Amino acid sequence: MSKEPRKYPVMPLRNTVLFPQQVIPIYVGRDRSLKLIDDLPSDAKYIVVVAQEEGSIEEPKPEDLYAYGTLALVLKVFDMPDNSKSAIVQGLDRVKILSYPNQDPYYEAMVSVLHDDTPEDDLKLDAQTQKLRSLFGELIQIAPYLTEEHTGMLSNIQKPSKLADKTISLLNIPNAEKQNILEELDIKKRVEKAVEILNREMQRIRLGEEIQSEVQDEISKTQREYYLREQLKAIKKELGEDEGAAEFGELEEKIEKAGMSEEAEKIAKKELSRLEAIPTQSPEYTVSRTYIEWLVDLPWSKASDDTVNLDDANKILDDDHYGLDKVKERILEYLAVRALKEEKDPGSGMRGPILCFAGPPGVGKTSLGRSIARSMGREFVRISLGGVRDEAEIRGHRRTYIGALPGRIIQSLKKAGTNNPVFMLDEIDKLGMDFRGDPSSALLEVLDPEQNSTFSDHYLEVDFDLSKVMFIATANYQDPIPPALKDRMEILDFAGYIEDEKIQIAKRHLIPKQVEENALTKSDVSFNVSAIREIINSYTREAGVRNLEREIANVLRKVARDKVKSKKGKIKLSNKKVNEYLGAPRFYSDIAERTTKPGVVTGLAWTAAGGDILFIEASKMKGKGNLTLTGQLGDVMKESATAALTYVRSHTDILGLPEDFNSKTDIHVHVPAGAIPKDGPSAGVSMFTAIVSLLTEKPVATKVAMTGEITLRGNVLPIGGVKEKVTAAHRSGVRTIILPDHNRKDLEDIPEHILKDLSIHFAKEMMDVIDVALPGINGKKRGKKTKKTNSRAKKTS
Repeated sequence: MSKEPRKYPVMPLRNTVLFPQQVIPIYVGRDRSLKLIDDLPSDAKYIVVVAQEEGSIEEPKPEDLYAYGTLALVLKVFDMPDNSKSAIVQGLDRVKILSYPNQDPYYEAMVSVLHDDTPEDDLKLDAQTQKLRSLFGELIQIAPYLTEEHTGMLSNIQKPSKLADKTISLLNIPNAEKQNILEELDIKKRVEKAVEILNREMQRIRLGEEIQSEVQDEISKTQREYYLREQLKAIKKELGEDEGAAEFGELEEKIEKAGMSEEAEKIAKKELSRLEAIPTQSPEYTVSRTYIEWLVDLPWSKASDDTVNLDDANKILDDDHYGLDKVKERILEYLAVRALKEEKDPGSGMRGPILCFAGPPGVGKTSLGRSIARSMGREFVRISLGGVRDEAEIRGHRRTYIGALPGRIIQSLKKAGTNNPVFMLDEIDKLGMDFRGDPSSALLEVLDPEQNSTFSDHYLEVDFDLSKVMFIATANYQDPIPPALKDRMEILDFAGYIEDEKIQIAKRHLIPKQVEENALTKSDVSFNVSAIREIINSYTREAGVRNLEREIANVLRKVARDKVKSKKGKIKLSNKKVNEYLGAPRFYSDIAERTTKPGVVTGLAWTAAGGDILFIEASKMKGKGNLTLTGQLGDVMKESATAALTYVRSHTDILGLPEDFNSKTDIHVHVPAGAIPKDGPSAGVSMFTAIVSLLTEKPVATKVAMTGEITLRGNVLPIGGVKEKVTAAHRSGVRTIILPDHNRKDLEDIPEHILKDLSIHFAKEMMDVIDVALPGINGKKRGKKTKKTNSRAKKTS
């Protein structure tokens, strides 16, 4: 039941819920509340106290206050030194706030006073009330904030409603739970909710005690272990068996013998002094000791002696690898300079070269690094950089991180045991980068001869001299290597092997290795040269020799099977036997049959696997002058075809073509294979020749290949990858090659035994190409003849 609504001033409370019959002190500090206290009449100091839903709000609005509060009487007011006040208030009745007619200078609300629903005699309510008393008695025993005095307070309360209010008001529970009890008018439900809250509070306290007990037990156990260890140390010290002192003495001796730099030795000794003060069971002890062990294990002054005899070094290089003369020459030059330097100024040392082997897969870049180390008498270490994306892989992690270690550079030097190994950075073109940093930028310091003498690893935090290390990087592509990193390295290009070189490599290295791996001997099997050549030409198409080795292994496995089955004697492998073992040839040279028709030209291309040949096919049909281009061509290649057709149309008189051919003819240019994307300007010459051959209906001369960029003025511009392209043409059986005149200098890189088989022509303009590829076309006479070279011409030039 409720009486008629009346207006009372409202005082919001931050973290308190006032129950009827409860007397509490409240702190009055907000301006509104102070004004409210000052304006209270002396004879009737009634206010409504209501809790805020969120205690952190400084100036609550009506919607920030609960809808139910307590009518209270202000018993006494005290002035505080900081101009605030403190009031003693007593709760009288529950009220429901209906509205806030006034909000200034403080809230005034229309409220209706609420009364509890008086229940009839109820056995269940009596039982719940008794349960409430019993639980509160148990709670007093375990709750640190309750005392036996509180039991006496409850013993005088008989009414269940007042008992529930008093019990909840004494608990340290959230305001929301207290407010829930305040708003409950059904006495039976109020007592049930109070019992539930008491049960939950008891569970919380007991669980907290269990956790505290477990923590205390763990602390006691740790302290006990500490005391026992200290006692054990004291006993050992008395017996003269102090392990710690012996251990520190051993570390100090290692520091003295490590041959560190002055800075590193100073830091190591300082860390050792710090280590002596750290208890052995502390995690910091392990971190500090690991750091000292890394410092003493590094090869600060330990170096291997380089080979002085150049003939021995050259013999090792030749035994391990066939060809690669430029690289071998560079290594021997380094050894020669070092030998001279040692002779004139012993012990002066010499910076290690920083090389980069760039070339297609399978040409021996990585294995040559190991061979170089053997020829120089140095240790060899290798790290693969493929897919590395974290800068800490190079420089290491700082010691503040758990499980920190030095970077892979320092780790590898520790593994090598010397400060001048041959250090191979494999697949440097496949470095990545992400949010963890850019490893290629970290390598700038490693590979800079001016900086790497003071290389700083994040873990060591002392300078380490890398200048004596011979760094060799390997890459398949040069383009992905950042320019700043490429600038620090001496690039040595590895071209693809030609047929003769592959035959020698197979005879010297691949066949003996695979014979042994397949449990055979020289008396069981032999290859003749024609069999090796058949495998190279018909079953592999690569710049390197990896697939060649696989096919040789394939043949030898079948030989081993035949030996086991039929117990045959020595098996001699010929062309026929290779075809029998490996099946139908996978590759064949189709230059002759494909270039016998007008409109088909052999071009030269550069790929990641080395050079290759490609065919440009042109076909014509009746039409209106449209040009169709297919074969997954890039924009640059399409523009080359358009430029070639434009040149043909503008020089019909020289080429002997009708001036109006374009108005009646559609031309289709296709570049197989259609599934492989192609681009670049070097096919311009080939497209021009294909269109001229098609329109004049004359086939291109046999076994002729060409490459070069064209212009609308008829000039032939230089291209790249000459060595790879010429090698590929030689491998495919081409005997005549047309190159731009500006590429004449690139012939120096091509081995002599390739040039002797080829007739190479140089073209300054497009009509020079026609004279070689399509002889007999009646064009306008030009003063200059096509320039031609062969092995003899090269010698004289």
